[in-house]
Amino acid sequence: MRRYSAFAIAREAARYHTGWERAWRSPAPKSDYEVIVIGAGGHGLATAYYLGKNHGITNVAILEKGWLGGGNTGRNTTIIRSNYLQDPSAAIYEKARSLYETLSQDLNYNVMFSPRGVLMLAQTQHEIRGYQRTAHANAIQGVKTEWIGPQKVKEICPIMNIHGPRYPVLGGLWQARGGTARHDAVAWGYARACSDMGMDIIQQCEVTGVEQKGGVVTGVQTTKGRIGTKKLAIVVAGHSGVLADMAGFRLPIESVALQALVSEPIKPCMDIVVMANTVHGYMSQSDKGEMVIGGGADGYNNYTQRGSFHHVEETVRALVETFPIISRLKMLRWWGGIVDMTGDRSPILSKTPLGNCFINCGWGTGGFKAIPGSGWGMAELVAKGEPGPLTAEFGLDRFTQGRFIDESVAAGVAH
Repeated sequence: MRRYSAFAIAREAARYHTGWERAWRSPAPKSDYEVIVIGAGGHGLATAYYLGKNHGITNVAILEKGWLGGGNTGRNTTIIRSNYLQDPSAAIYEKARSLYETLSQDLNYNVMFSPRGVLMLAQTQHEIRGYQRTAHANAIQGVKTEWIGPQKVKEICPIMNIHGPRYPVLGGLWQARGGTARHDAVAWGYARACSDMGMDIIQQCEVTGVEQKGGVVTGVQTTKGRIGTKKLAIVVAGHSGVLADMAGFRLPIESVALQALVSEPIKPCMDIVVMANTVHGYMSQSDKGEMVIGGGADGYNNYTQRGSFHHVEETVRALVETFPIISRLKMLRWWGGIVDMTGDRSPILSKTPLGNCFINCGWGTGGFKAIPGSGWGMAELVAKGEPGPLTAEFGLDRFTQGRFIDESVAAGVAH
């Protein structure tokens, strides 16, 4: 596959762009693969990519029931940060953040990573204590964050009203190297690299059953026929419980809808990401000028991919007090995604009761930021059959042993 470069762009411009290749192949499935990854979202594609890059396993199929990146990868609000409280969380999210910094070069695909900085507002005394504690923990973990006062908050984000009557800004946790990336580009870049390694990305191919013999996975039934495999990786976010049921085990997760919206485009007015957990709202400005806004997850289990009016009203009402400048903006688009929530708000990357079957799920509303680190750790787990340093604490057994990785503070809005 040809590399993208300035010279390639000039060459194709001269011949009216007739020589571009397809970014990835769309082959028919083979009868057998060494590894099948279910789910062609960011986490699934990253798992496949690092299986090839780090472990030399390229006889891989990535199965997707819809279209590539059409699930949560294409529906999130693109926030990247690693300022988590617990050591295992900080390690995997910081690994992801650091990989994002060079991901465009690694994939030869511009993922538009923008380390613009992420600010998490403290608007109660409880949040002040929580974020100061997180800042101290991050210092020990080697994650660069700092606690800042309200005047510094105002300096970083001038359009903010820090004297709100209901939600005054008392300070914030600032991570200067956090930021955003283009969600579709992350999926497309990984897909292109996987296809270049010889992996098969098979879209419109729904898994309808998981085959096993002697307690070990042997293949899957799909809408395109049976496909055999030696190892199976389930990476399907909100539908993890459905696939686990096919494989014969249960997961301690709940699937709920999370929604977001964007405003009409306006001139640049905000060059950072701001998260306000007290009011369950967060906002950034896209490269096109849209204000990207999100809030809390629905309070009931569902598999919808649309929003609910009360959440939009609650989120926008609170954000208007903190950012009066947005009060007269019109909403341009509104959507939802299906997120899988664990009780401790931490993910599951684990072996399962079915032999040679592995699961990556439970990222809740913070999955996009973790894609490279998640793929790196999951690939090691699948290749070696045992968890590595990044994934050792995220096993299913933690729920029976009671060793939870509680991130209810760091994931407060749950991002």
